[in-house]
Amino acid sequence: MVEREHPGLSVRRQCELLGLSPSSYYHRPEPISTLDLELMRLLDEQYVKTPFYGVERMAWHLTQIGHAVGQKRVRRLLRVMGLMAVYPKPRLSLPGTVANAWPYLIGSLDVNAPDVAWATDITYIRLARGFCYLCVVMDWRSRYVLSWRLSTSMEGGFCIEALDDALAGGRKPFCFNSDQGSQFTCDAFVQHLLDNGIKPSWDGKGRYLDNIFVERLWRTVKYECVFLHEWTNPREASKGLAEYFRFYNNERPHTALDKVPPAAVYFGPPN
Repeated sequence: MVEREHPGLSVRRQCELLGLSPSSYYHRPEPISTLDLELMRLLDEQYVKTPFYGVERMAWHLTQIGHAVGQKRVRRLLRVMGLMAVYPKPRLSLPGTVANAWPYLIGSLDVNAPDVAWATDITYIRLARGFCYLCVVMDWRSRYVLSWRLSTSMEGGFCIEALDDALAGGRKPFCFNSDQGSQFTCDAFVQHLLDNGIKPSWDGKGRYLDNIFVERLWRTVKYECVFLHEWTNPREASKGLAEYFRFYNNERPHTALDKVPPAAVYFGPPN
């Protein structure tokens, strides 16, 4: 997203427009050790099973399976992976610190048709020798995956690209739901929604169920696709995920949709 040699905009200005810190663009992270990658793989698998495990329980789990690591290390790895335990956080009724916070709209809507609400989120995707992040945009009613993007970092540019890919189909929702991660609450992302006439909708702080259908999608994708492969790089992951999402959208029967695939609900039955 950021072009170092852009003729009209400096790197700093491009970062400001994208809602990114310039230091994050120039930062070059240290390589992650083989042991850390293995621990991250184990944490990812356990998180899918028990998303309510916090740092202490995750450290206990690793110890039980032969990896005696401290809570400090586990906390650092979970932050790298973008994972946070799901449980009621204290003082949830206090207003957030984000300026112009948007309410959670889906709870007050009758989402009985496609394009009433779309939802998005990011998850960690393990590779044989590294990792990347997956962002999807999904229609709330049909569970149809409208678009997805992979990135090797958690910066927000690829989330905007995923949104643009979804809008390129010529349809748009009344509201667009996300958590309160920086990728979705930054000025660039919110303004992109408003420019397209879409109302932002944000999960409540620590409210796992507010975006439940995307959370369930992650579990499905991990068990039915990611955990069955050992992709060595993002290109292989991209190819594998493309095949899976084609299957998920068009062939896989969905129990909540009377056992028809999401495409049959989003586009309607064929004439």
